[in-house]
This record gives sequence, structure tokens and C-alpha cells, in this order.
Amino acid sequence: MVSRAVLRWMRRWGCLALLGVMLNIAIASCLSPVRSEANYELPTELPETVEIALGPFPLSPSFFKTTWENYRDRFIQVDGRVIDWENDDQRTTSEGQAYAMLRAVLIDDAETFDRVLTWGEENLARRDEDVLIDHLWAWKWGPDADPEDAEKWGILDENFATDADIDAVTALILASRRWQNPAYLTLAKTKLNDIWEFSTADIELSEELSGRYLLPGPLEAFHPTPETWYLNPSYIAPYAFRLFAQIDRQRDWLELVQTGYRMLEQSAQISDIGLPSDWVLLHSKTPHYRAIPLTAPLESLYGFDAYRVWWRVALDLIWFDSAPAGHYINDHLTALLEQWAQSEQLPAQIDLTGTPVVDYGATSQYAMVYQAARHLNPDLAEIIRENKLALADTDQFWDGDSAYYTQNLAWLGLYPPEWLSSALLAGRA
Repeated sequence: MVSRAVLRWMRRWGCLALLGVMLNIAIASCLSPVRSEANYELPTELPETVEIALGPFPLSPSFFKTTWENYRDRFIQVDGRVIDWENDDQRTTSEGQAYAMLRAVLIDDAETFDRVLTWGEENLARRDEDVLIDHLWAWKWGPDADPEDAEKWGILDENFATDADIDAVTALILASRRWQNPAYLTLAKTKLNDIWEFSTADIELSEELSGRYLLPGPLEAFHPTPETWYLNPSYIAPYAFRLFAQIDRQRDWLELVQTGYRMLEQSAQISDIGLPSDWVLLHSKTPHYRAIPLTAPLESLYGFDAYRVWWRVALDLIWFDSAPAGHYINDHLTALLEQWAQSEQLPAQIDLTGTPVVDYGATSQYAMVYQAARHLNPDLAEIIRENKLALADTDQFWDGDSAYYTQNLAWLGLYPPEWLSSALLAGRA
């Protein structure tokens, strides 16, 4: 196993999993189209084996409960702080707090949810001379870099990361419904005001493409010139925008669904094999989507951020039977599954020409691909799960007990979204 540290804003490092057996059939012969219609009505009680439209799911609720508890005990302090053990400074990120909240509500752990939320609200609040700037979270917290203040811990970077705030609000909405806690819904609405105000922008392009777009963080950090914006496809969460529209009628969150899929589809065209990129440049002049210049600190390639596109789109397909989600998976995942058929490995990074940049895979990618592949080719998805994501027993960690990013993506990617009831998603729970 090879472990690499996660670096926010540029790339996230995963770990190598080198298990598998050779496939003897070509991928083209076994691909089946995504269903355009599906019935996702779910039982309120979870049996040990859940029958879904594509067949029985192989993992039981007890698997997710045990692996969650192992993560909680290793990565979450008593006070609710989530520790990134992959970094020497044992930092905390808004992303880590949000992932923990989302996992806690999915597994029905109200006590941990509240601890993690409370720590985030108390320690990641963005302030100017003790005055609250907004209700978004600063993305990085940890020990002061100054040797003279080595014992001082606090916010290290006051910029916010939009994906974390989206995941946190999604978790708050679901928690308010699952545990009948109106305070969570009130906080979610408050945070939505600031996500819309500071994490989205009206962008003028050609007439049919202009609209409200999601930003990765503060406008000043991702709008380098009047004509350009840096965007992150993996931050697009159409299922979340649909949930936001349910509780906030003052803003057009469904426009973000439209511009989000537009960005996903059109930005994938800069890749010769149609893959999403970690980062892309949006230009007001055509062509609108381009590779980020090599002189920039960000990079346009398929890597550790981009994996999450498959999971986010799959959630929209499963939770809301989204036609654009089905089309995206059909049109863009095939290239990766063809690579799997050839070598039984998915390279952890692939450049815009379709050439692998590294010769190792990443567990986090396999988990994100798995969730989307279940609806394109369930048999192939199960081969990936068995060969790349299986644990010898539930007391183990994916890629070791310091692999913070991998633990979250592996667990979330394996967790069946259809276990969440349609009533909860519709606000009837």
C-alpha cells in the first residue's frame, strides 16, 4: 500500500490497491444502458440484505455501522473535531467535518452528528475582529506555523470550500427530518443564504449558456481575470440543489442543477476520452471551457477531486431519477470501464489526452466509480467492489488507519443511496 497526503485545492492523494483477476470479456459486450425510469420507494426498516432494482446489495447495514464506528473512534475527537491523520500537523478541514455529518445522519448517529456540527460552528466560523462574516466554514484549522506559537491552534486559512458547505447543509436538512430537529433546518436555511450569496455568481456567456454558476470558493480566489473563472466539476451536487429548492423558495436552486450539468457535460469535452477534470477554466469567449494554464497552481486532469463527480451524479440518479444524471453516466463512465477491462486497474490520474499519469490506482476512485457503475453495469461494479474495496474484516481500515480521505470516499461510495427513504428525501419524514 502506498499512502499519499491530501493537498486541498490542487489534488488529493489516495492509496494503491493491487488486487484482482483478469477479465476475459471486452467491456463493450457487457455494458447495459442506464434505466431512464426507476421506482425508488424504499422500506423504512433495513433488512440484512436489501433487494434493489439491479439485484441484491451484498453488504449489510451492520457493515456500515461497524466501519463508521471504527472511523468515529479513530478520526473524531471527543469534542467533535475530525482529524486528518494523513497530514503531519493533524489538521482539520471543513470537508472532514461535513463528511462526518453526512455519514452520521446516514447511519443514524445523532449524538456524533451534533458534536461534529457544534465543533465546526464554534471553531471554523469566519470572523473579522470577532465579528461574524457569514455562516460558511473556514476550510483549514490546525497548529500555528510560527514556532513561537507552536501550542496555538486555530484557523489557518479563512477561505471557505463550497463543497464542504454544500455537504454540511445537505446533512443538516436530512438530520432535521430524520431526528425531527427544527434547529437544524433553521441553520441550514441560514447557511443557504450565504452559499448563494458568496458561492454562486451570474456569469455572462453566450446567450443560451449564461446563468448562475457554482463557485469553488470566494469569487476573488477563483476569478483571476474579468473573462475567466476557475471551476471544480466535483463540487457540482445536483441532488443537494434539489433538496435546497425544497426548503428555500426565494432562490432558484434548480438553475444550479441546469448550469451544473451543462458544466459537467461541456467541460468533459476538454478530455479526449470525456472524463471530468479536477479543475477547469471557464472563459467568457468561446470555447468556454479550457484547460487551466500550466502556470496556475491548479491543474486540469482527471484525479483525486474529479472522482467525486461519479458519486454525486449517481446520487442524483438514485434519489431523484434524474435523466441528465443517467445520460452523463452513460456517456462518460464507459471510457474508464474500458480501461478496467484492459488492465483491471484504473489509473489514479489521467491527463487530457487519456494517458495515465501514474501507474497506481486509488481506493477512493474505485468507490466513487462503483456507485455509478452499479447502474451502468452491476456485474462489473461487483467485480470492482470485490477486488478493490473489500475488507478482510470490518475492523480494518481502507488503506490503513491514517487514510482520512480514503475512509470517507470508500464508505460513502459503498453506501447504497437507495437505503434513504423517499419520504425523508421529500421532507415527509
